[in-house]
Amino acid sequence: MKRAGFTMIELIFVIVILGILAAVAIPKLAATREDAKVASEMTSAAQALQNLGAEYVSQGAFGADSLTSANGSVKCVQFGTTADGNVTITPIAAMSTDCPQTVLDGVKSRGTASGLLGASGAAKTHQFGGTGVVW
Repeated sequence: MKRAGFTMIELIFVIVILGILAAVAIPKLAATREDAKVASEMTSAAQALQNLGAEYVSQGAFGADSLTSANGSVKCVQFGTTADGNVTITPIAAMSTDCPQTVLDGVKSRGTASGLLGASGAAKTHQFGGTGVVW
C-alpha cells in the first residue's frame, strides 16, 4: 500500500532547517538595513553640502531658507553657515529616534573617511567663500 504525503520526521527536519536558515539570515538583514540608513544619511549630507556651496558660489550668500532645508534633509548631522561662506557640519550630540546610535556611529565613521567630517567624527568647516572652494 502506497501512502501519499510526508512523514512526521521529514516535516520536522524541514522545519529545523528553515529555523537555522532564519537564524542566520535575520541578523544579516538587520545589518544590511543599518548600512543602508548610514549610506542614505551620508548621501543626503553630501548633497546638502553641495547645494549650500553651489548657492553661496552662485549667489554670493546663503538664501533665507537654505540652512533650514539642509538641516531638514538629514537626521544625524547639523549644518551651520556664516556670512563669509563657511559651512560647518557637526554630528548630533546624542542619538535620537530618527538617528539611532548604530547609524550615528556609522555616519561619524564614514563621514571621517570621506572627508565630510573631521577626525573621529568631529565637526568640520568647509569654506566656499574667498579664493576658492576648500573641502
